[in-house]
Amino acid sequence: MRKLDQLNFENTFARLPDSFHSRLHPTPLPDPYLVSFNANAASLIDLDSAEAARADFAEHFTGNRLLPGADPLSMLYAGHQFGHFVPQLGDGRAILLGEIRNRAGELWDVQLKGAGITPYSRQGDGRAVLRSSIREYLCSEAMHGLGIPTSRALCIVGSDEEVYRERIESAAVLTRLAPSHVRFGSFEVFFSRGQHEQIATLADYVIARHFPHLVHFSENQRDADKYQLFLNEVTQRTARLMAQWQAVGFSHGVMNTDNMSILGLTFDYGPFGFMESYDPGYICNHSDPRGRYAYDQQPQVGLWNLACLAQALSPLIPKEQAHAVLDGYAPAYHQHYAELMGAKLGLGKNSSDDIQLVGSLLEIMHANRIDYTNLFRSLGNFDSSADATNNTLRDRFIDRASFDAWAAAYRARLQREPGTDSERKTRMKAVNPKYILRNYLAQNAIEQAEKHRDYSEIDRLLMLLGKPFDEQPEMESYAAAPPDWARQIEVSCSS
Repeated sequence: MRKLDQLNFENTFARLPDSFHSRLHPTPLPDPYLVSFNANAASLIDLDSAEAARADFAEHFTGNRLLPGADPLSMLYAGHQFGHFVPQLGDGRAILLGEIRNRAGELWDVQLKGAGITPYSRQGDGRAVLRSSIREYLCSEAMHGLGIPTSRALCIVGSDEEVYRERIESAAVLTRLAPSHVRFGSFEVFFSRGQHEQIATLADYVIARHFPHLVHFSENQRDADKYQLFLNEVTQRTARLMAQWQAVGFSHGVMNTDNMSILGLTFDYGPFGFMESYDPGYICNHSDPRGRYAYDQQPQVGLWNLACLAQALSPLIPKEQAHAVLDGYAPAYHQHYAELMGAKLGLGKNSSDDIQLVGSLLEIMHANRIDYTNLFRSLGNFDSSADATNNTLRDRFIDRASFDAWAAAYRARLQREPGTDSERKTRMKAVNPKYILRNYLAQNAIEQAEKHRDYSEIDRLLMLLGKPFDEQPEMESYAAAPPDWARQIEVSCSS
């Protein structure tokens, strides 16, 4: 493992022309202190965890002192925000220190979120607050624990500097790791300006860095074919990501094109939410009253955003080829979703009627306000024998007759599966989490941090959510449905 001054920066994005970014130094944050450190994420860049105890650690991860080899910059991009195109956005409060190559040969962006004003701050203060930093820190690691592609979080550094949002809050800097922070909007900005050469430059950069198999392909085929394959890779990754979000009950909250990763990662966490009582129209973002980014809209929004990306790539890809790629989104999404939901029910090879079985379960869960995560976890205990009543499950439903009807269909479907109930339960526990980052759990951690400077709950949740499928009996209370007071929690675009 490496010390801080031994981290191996390469900074490939900084080698792109100046039109792609703005070089600048972070704004100093007064008297920074470490709030939480994630050793699992540190291993991605070969960082020795003992380095977090250094007196100057917080100085390095606010940007007060630059790490050796860092080449800080803010990235330029545009984006469609709630359906409306904004021609210039960019990193308004994030600064990319550079890329670190680990001993496995992987390059990881190291980005400071909340590091101060940039040329793209649009009259903002360039700061993040402790509240939102805690939420992103925990959720990115929760998603990783669930096996969903995501940016990672290395640490949170706090300060007593005051930041004005709906109220006065304390500043914080979140260190975020990702293979890339290039997003759909990174291409849109150059398309809107008619700068087609930059579109090709960025596409070639992303392909060389993240889809190297397409580089070999392009040696023998037309460039247009290479770019079509690139769009197809992004489309397929996005389809799978949307299916994974839906299967676990996750809502992003702000699916603007500038928040869509070109690698199919979950990132730019803000007003996210894990659904509790099943509601297909669940809106996690208080700033989205019309529900553009409601839970049941996410798959379609994924395609809409891909169409924006395809338009931005249109100087490189003929329209017919782009349409052919986008036509593959829906089949890919539905296939992935069917596979994931079938696995949640303990089913092996998909049957044509399985999605109907899933749909009818979701309907009665909605009608009976059943907790999504807990119900699927409990279904592992379903007794498929002919005379079983499954009363423990049945009693969760107000309309028990509706459960009985569904249970009969489920039992009949399980009869076509090989293996025992015990084997099925083992499979189901491996894909149905017991623990998710419920809003009230995050709120408890935030309040302890803000009111008492007690960061122990952050670290406790970090450990819990790293193993969401394990029983962890000592943490049983963290699997409970939300208390009544949790209904008052609202998260918005400032979250």
